[in-house]
Amino acid sequence: MNEFPSPAVSIVGRHNSGKTTLIEKLIAELVRRGFDVGSVKHHSHVGFDIDIPGKDSWRHRHAGASETVIACPGQMACIKTTEGELECADIVASMPGHDVVVVEGYRKSGLPTIEIMRAGNAADARTAEVFAEGARKGWALGTDFTQFGRNTIPHAAGVDPADHPVAPKLSAEEEAEFARQHPDHADISNKMPTASTVAVVTDIPAASEAAGIYGIPAFDINDVASLADYIERTFARPHVSLVIQAGGESRRMGRSKATVPFCGRPLICRLIERLSPVADELIITTNEPENLAFLHAEYPQLHIQLVCDAVNERGALPGLYTALRAARNPFVAVVACDMVFASPSLVVAEALEMAKSGADVVVPVNKHGFEPFHAIYRRMGCLPAVREALDRGDKRAQIFFNQVSVCQFPQEKVLAAEPMGGCFINANTPEELAALERIVQDQTEG
Repeated sequence: MNEFPSPAVSIVGRHNSGKTTLIEKLIAELVRRGFDVGSVKHHSHVGFDIDIPGKDSWRHRHAGASETVIACPGQMACIKTTEGELECADIVASMPGHDVVVVEGYRKSGLPTIEIMRAGNAADARTAEVFAEGARKGWALGTDFTQFGRNTIPHAAGVDPADHPVAPKLSAEEEAEFARQHPDHADISNKMPTASTVAVVTDIPAASEAAGIYGIPAFDINDVASLADYIERTFARPHVSLVIQAGGESRRMGRSKATVPFCGRPLICRLIERLSPVADELIITTNEPENLAFLHAEYPQLHIQLVCDAVNERGALPGLYTALRAARNPFVAVVACDMVFASPSLVVAEALEMAKSGADVVVPVNKHGFEPFHAIYRRMGCLPAVREALDRGDKRAQIFFNQVSVCQFPQEKVLAAEPMGGCFINANTPEELAALERIVQDQTEG
């Protein structure tokens, strides 16, 4: 994983909330589970110390983060002079290839945000009190108290009032009473959970109560395992078995597509090199493993599995069954070996969509219909349905789609993941392969 956007989540709090301690434990737990974790440490003040034992950034790395970026107004590490303060999104974009990036700070990052509130911190306790009061009175999550005086409690920017409880319009007397009881309302507003808040970590009962009213999960401040479960389930790049379907001899090619020369090398090498960065497990299904055995020596670090067909029948559905049966990870991306422009970015986007939607299949769709051989499948959801379809004598790859939950991935999402397009182009004849080879050569020379 070294080229593609990393999913990210921010953990915020007030001074001495215990953010670094929580993040240190969280990183260690996620790394223990096999995830590659990047991290960002944000300082709101100018100047910082880098990688001094005991400092926040050092603790991120010591816990197991494979990369840590430290940023403040005018600086980021590795040291770079910047104009003003960098946006959090730009920093995360500069850290591709991680299963998840955990950001410490950046309350207004726009990222999904996990709020920490600790009873031993006076500012946290005060914020929790107002957080709970707002929840009980039906104020929108992210209410801006600095706007008091306009005779209403407004909704947070970008929040659809239909999605959140709405307070009745306040009278001038009610506003005055709130301002009298809360003279710090303007300061509190800058420390409150925002509309981006997706979870709360706390040992303050009032904060847990408020989270429940707003319908967001609350975790005990010492329950790092449950928080890690939530981040793994909701934000981390899912572990994916990537299956390249090589099959066997192609009548039109006169040989196996996998071994046909392409830019001076076997075509299968191009697919492996394009897709292996997003594969936690790389499988090649083939009925001629002896002809592909050279891949073990060519790519020893990838631990490629050559898997023979599980059923003695040719066809798209038998090939898909072999892929699902061989995979060990819950998500299985399947790509045909003649898709010269198969996109690793699209595989990642489909995996994240599957995790978000809970679907059994995430499949690109265009005017020609489904593209089942650049799709991703939930192994346990699809394997029984595929087996049942095979037992009925079916051969088409998508014949079982009406038996599982399918999430269509439309063309606009495909192009957002892979702006160059062309992901689904197949090389079915020597002439088509030669034309694609010229395109690749022109791109390389250009």
